[in-house]
Amino acid sequence: MGESPGSRHISVQPKGSLVPQPQRLMLRHKLHSLLYCATPGSLPQCYATDSTLYSATSGSLPQCCATDATGISTFSKRCNSCGLVYRYQDWIHGVHNYNDRVLLSIHLCLFLQFLLQGHVAVGRLRTILQRTTKVKYPREQDFLHAYLHFEAMTQHEYSYSCVKCGHHPPIVIMDLHKKGVFNMPVSDISAAPENFDGEVNSEEFWDTMSMEMVASGLLKRGETNPYRVKPSYEYWAPWIGRETRKAPTVVNTEWQKVQSTLPPDSTTDMDITEERLCDEVMKLKVADVRRLCKACGVGHQGSKTDLIIRLKGEMQNRAAYDKIFQKVWGASGGWAAILCPCGIVYSVKFLVRAESPRDFADLLFSWKHIPNICIYDFARGLATHANLRRPGAIPFTPFEGRLAESTDDNIKAARAGELSVDLPWLREKGTTEAGGHPVTGSSQHYVLYDRFHEANSRDPRDALRRLQLVPELAGQVNTQVAEQLFGDMRRNNYYLNMMSPSTHIFMVRSLIQVHNDLKNQAMRHRIAQALGPQQNLGLDGLGRLIIEKEMPAALASVRPNKTTWGRPLSLAQREQLANALRDGPDPVVEQPYQVSLEDFRSLAGQGEL
Repeated sequence: MGESPGSRHISVQPKGSLVPQPQRLMLRHKLHSLLYCATPGSLPQCYATDSTLYSATSGSLPQCCATDATGISTFSKRCNSCGLVYRYQDWIHGVHNYNDRVLLSIHLCLFLQFLLQGHVAVGRLRTILQRTTKVKYPREQDFLHAYLHFEAMTQHEYSYSCVKCGHHPPIVIMDLHKKGVFNMPVSDISAAPENFDGEVNSEEFWDTMSMEMVASGLLKRGETNPYRVKPSYEYWAPWIGRETRKAPTVVNTEWQKVQSTLPPDSTTDMDITEERLCDEVMKLKVADVRRLCKACGVGHQGSKTDLIIRLKGEMQNRAAYDKIFQKVWGASGGWAAILCPCGIVYSVKFLVRAESPRDFADLLFSWKHIPNICIYDFARGLATHANLRRPGAIPFTPFEGRLAESTDDNIKAARAGELSVDLPWLREKGTTEAGGHPVTGSSQHYVLYDRFHEANSRDPRDALRRLQLVPELAGQVNTQVAEQLFGDMRRNNYYLNMMSPSTHIFMVRSLIQVHNDLKNQAMRHRIAQALGPQQNLGLDGLGRLIIEKEMPAALASVRPNKTTWGRPLSLAQREQLANALRDGPDPVVEQPYQVSLEDFRSLAGQGEL
């Protein structure tokens, strides 16, 4: 940026509150102030663009624009040899450059980021600012793309991991957000290529998605974005945290929902999308069901049950099924999510067709370690589907993912609430088995129903998938974390569902990232308060919070307080003392806190212990 008559340039340091902290905000792409093109003999040509700087309030403008945000020119350089353009894209002045005409203060960008967590659309904020500041803001679409440009240029980790459960949670809850959809007729998607094996490079896909947002600031109005991504079967990837997934290449086999290659006798056990769609139709009001019947050319007279029976018969026709599906679900299939019991999202998959257990199997097969306990509202379908897809290494064993063998006695005891299945490795890691989970050491994998869906199954064997049968899980796991997340995200549907597919999924991934960050920060804060300010918290090799072993310098001179030694010890303290003083190797009282004989000797001089 440079000066021209009648204009000002942004080159002075703004107010301290506007300077982005390096540890909090970093440019995704390292850009430097380049003076010349690398082409030999090239000379730069400078040109100016009239710009306007927008901020949340006039008090948050940089010092150079303390009174107003107009009269600014953005200077760029264009190589006269290759035509490459160099433009201002630094954040050191507290300004984000979208397209040389629209500039956003970093304060406004961060304000927008957290405002979205409050379910306020970018367009609504634009209207409010325009009316209160009496400044004409850019078009709503340009304002939204300017914010998305900022998010794409920000170096987010998108770690999708919980600081309590680590990178590989042993217990997960899986569910579908049916109402989170984008406009996309299913008929617009072409069939997958014959040689497609269902593997997609997730990093490459999401980098292309980010480049679409970045390129929007470089294109002239009306130009086609070369990085635009359209929904397809062969190039559409979920997002899974880098430490959680096996590799950048993930599994997406949605195209096989159209042409099933599994045996006919097994498809009824897992692929019942028509029945699941009927369940959703049952939740509609009578007036909505009548309108749906009219749209499908079905008789709309009679009771609600009569109408649903007619629609169910019509669903045998694929065209009618798609029409009913779009009316009930929206255009796309919503998005599937896998969460830990703390409510942190680990994986998200944006569906182009109706949900089936295949979608969650794709996500789990992309994980480095399949969780020991998977809680899902169609547990039997997921276990059957996954085991049929991997017959050589059956993922859900023993007992096909049930808690006990499906004998008449076990089923009867489970229904009566008299069966109890103890899984001690959920409390404390046992001996690591071959292929065992890194947190529990167990190689057992179960698929269970939550309390609110266990009565939905008509198979008597599913009584052995009840969460309440496991003492370590009953009353200990919040199985509604997914519903709570969807309830919160549902308040964003009024603007998310109006977006294009690429904008929709980019925005949702960003919203979930901020959601995860806020939950992890709150969890860190609670743990730090419980342990006291003297403890240093860090992450172990599995991504879980632990107390750092190094003692802070401020505690190096602290000595034992002998005045308290005469007080009687509590039962827990006596047990820990006896455990630490027993013969043999240094014991571990409770992971990750280690109490050894040497620790007790350090509390007093020789002969005093």
